[in-house]
Amino acid sequence: MDKEFFNGMNLAEDINEEDFQYIVEGWEKIQDLLSKDEFISKFNKVKEEYKDASFFSDKDFIDMVVNPFTGEKAEPISNFDNETPKTISEVEPGNNGFSIVARVMSISNPKIFTTRKGEAGKLANMQIADNTGEVRLVLWTENIKHLKHISEGDIVEITDIDCKDGFRGGKEFSLRPRSLLRTIDETSENYPKNIDAFPVYEENIISIEGIEPDEKVSIIGRLIRVPTPHSYESNGKKGKVTSLEIQDNTGKISYTLWNNDVKLVSSLDLKEGDIVKILNEQSRERNGEVSLSHWDGRILKVEGDFDIPEYEENIIKIGDAQEIKDVTLIGIVTKIQDTIQFNRQDGTKGFVKSIEITDDTGSIRVTLWGDDTKLKVSKGDILKIIGGNIEYDDYASSGYRVNTNWNSELKVNPEGSEDLAEELKDILDKLGPIPIGEIQDHEDDGEEVDIIGRLITINDSHSFQRDDGSTGVVRSGDIADSTGMVRISFWDEKAEASYGIGKAYQVENARTRLGMYAVELNAGKTTRVIELNDAESSDLPSFEELEETVYETKKIDDLDEDDMNIKVVARILEMEDTREFPRQDGTKGLVRNMTIGDESGFISVTLWDDKTNLPYDINEAIKIQNPRVNYNDRSNRLDLSIGNSTNILQPSYKELTNLPDIKELQDTLYTSKDIASLELEDRNVKIEGTFSNPYSERILIPKCPICNHTLDVDEEECSECGNIIDEPKYLLMLPGKLNDDTGEIQITFFNDLVEELIGMAHDDIVAQYEEEGDFGFLETKINDLEGRTLEVIADITYNNYDEEIRLRPKKILKNEL
Repeated sequence: MDKEFFNGMNLAEDINEEDFQYIVEGWEKIQDLLSKDEFISKFNKVKEEYKDASFFSDKDFIDMVVNPFTGEKAEPISNFDNETPKTISEVEPGNNGFSIVARVMSISNPKIFTTRKGEAGKLANMQIADNTGEVRLVLWTENIKHLKHISEGDIVEITDIDCKDGFRGGKEFSLRPRSLLRTIDETSENYPKNIDAFPVYEENIISIEGIEPDEKVSIIGRLIRVPTPHSYESNGKKGKVTSLEIQDNTGKISYTLWNNDVKLVSSLDLKEGDIVKILNEQSRERNGEVSLSHWDGRILKVEGDFDIPEYEENIIKIGDAQEIKDVTLIGIVTKIQDTIQFNRQDGTKGFVKSIEITDDTGSIRVTLWGDDTKLKVSKGDILKIIGGNIEYDDYASSGYRVNTNWNSELKVNPEGSEDLAEELKDILDKLGPIPIGEIQDHEDDGEEVDIIGRLITINDSHSFQRDDGSTGVVRSGDIADSTGMVRISFWDEKAEASYGIGKAYQVENARTRLGMYAVELNAGKTTRVIELNDAESSDLPSFEELEETVYETKKIDDLDEDDMNIKVVARILEMEDTREFPRQDGTKGLVRNMTIGDESGFISVTLWDDKTNLPYDINEAIKIQNPRVNYNDRSNRLDLSIGNSTNILQPSYKELTNLPDIKELQDTLYTSKDIASLELEDRNVKIEGTFSNPYSERILIPKCPICNHTLDVDEEECSECGNIIDEPKYLLMLPGKLNDDTGEIQITFFNDLVEELIGMAHDDIVAQYEEEGDFGFLETKINDLEGRTLEVIADITYNNYDEEIRLRPKKILKNEL
């Protein structure tokens, strides 16, 4: 017989052969009395019951299964010390390993704690008494199993006890892991002969109306409310609390569980309608109301014929709302707002959230606090609120709101709510998100709508000043589904949230706004924006599919002035540094120029403000959504302007398929010319020639850091913008001439190209110039450029001073002797 025979039996993974044979022998003893499945089931049940007793082995569990059938007795795990039995009064702290016989006067529910090693443990207290006194007995994790067989009033024998000073003074007893605790009766040799001298246990059950403050009381009642536990923070420590409500035929009372004791709700499976017995708990009075708190007593579910009213709910209709406390309402969730965080007076953080529920008589706003704001509830769910307070509300359309509290109980889609859902089906059918294409059918401002779509564009946020002097933030974008696209503006906290182009969002409680040309949406304080995962957004077209319906893809050569809703995929050919400029209102602006190209041509692109911080480099491919296409009178060409309403993204693999690499673009777009054939409007021409006459007298040009105006030497105030010059911004400039067999032309290198030619960084040049006062340190480097062969990519500009064309190089392709 091998282990496979006992398949399903919870044997130790490392069971040795000797112990396994013991299992086999146990089975063989009772195989005629039990089926194999019953044998395995009993073994697993016993092992689960004693799972906290680490000193038990599988052999011990087999004995517990087999011995009741065979009449055999297992060797006792711990022997009662008949030689030195103790009475409670004669034991002193420091006495260890003694035995005792006593009556159980009270038992607490086990408490859960975490050891210093991070392991879970259990703790329970019993009050025991004999003819000499009464003392608390502490049971630890491996003793908790005994409680299943012990009740108040039992006479018990206890072994291997230690006595120590109690936490609250006096003495207390504590069990060891292998201590024995069991009930005995008159047939036991250890049953006390002076039992009449032992105190009698009386289960003094009183009515709820008879409870006075500051007493130990026991009651039997019916649970009528089981709220979800709430978090609290006191003196820097966090905890959990819940207050059960119990009723008998004389009244109601609150019974509070704290911290780990709130787990009793789940471990005992407490629910409304259960009859419970509460033993030896402390009563107290607060704000004129008497309540019970769980500490050393216990709560247990009981069955029987008790004179207790049946559990009945009094659910009021929303249309009948008036100022009243402790009410029960039920309705369908028709609106959910985001949770708002606030600071309490004591410095801790609080949370509040508003939702709306509706029944066949009306709607009402419900305010949730603390942990209740984390309630997992969606539009269309049925929500039952037990123990809410209806209060007057000037701002509510109904005139009232429901305020919840720690004693309120919230149930989502409670059992038996199916009929209500069917009754409210018409309301439910109107709750779903509408197709985005239907938004244009709305004719009024401020109508609330829900949509689901993908974010196609998202602009940078910007601040504005409200009439009341406060600062607001707004951020706009476009969201689309298969039926259309709508402009959406996110305000304040919604504007500062993180959004991703192409991601799917469910937007609830957005409000319509009649824009200049179309209906738009506002997403403000009461709006919820929920990012959806792939499964939740599977019915939406992909971002690429939506993008193709929204934007027309155009080649650069096909662009027309004032094109709208277009998309351009190209590579960055050139990139200039960002420059500051003063606006008319005195604020600073940022501007940056670059050149992009595809196989059809190239175009200049101007980036403004936040768009100047472009996360792409030269040679990289980009996708520009919705740029402005302008005609530039100075260059006589079209260019692109990239502002707040334009997005620059990384192209998809499909979009890159037909885009040439950078070398192919250069070969296509950069036309080789000799100097004689150059014309004023030439751009990105490739020219090779000999460099001569480098002029180094003013290689550093001081500029105003604010307006970029050229400064005179030692000028302290900018004559253009009035800025006081603490330290100028320097422009590197190296003019000279380029010659080939057909002619000669002026050429001027700037900044990074100067650095490349002379092999020295801009900041190092500035630092050495400021230290030495002249450019003598550059003389050799510049003179070495005379006669070098250079091949450059350049634009042709016009020099008004000498009325000749000149080269403005962008890139150096060759630098040879």
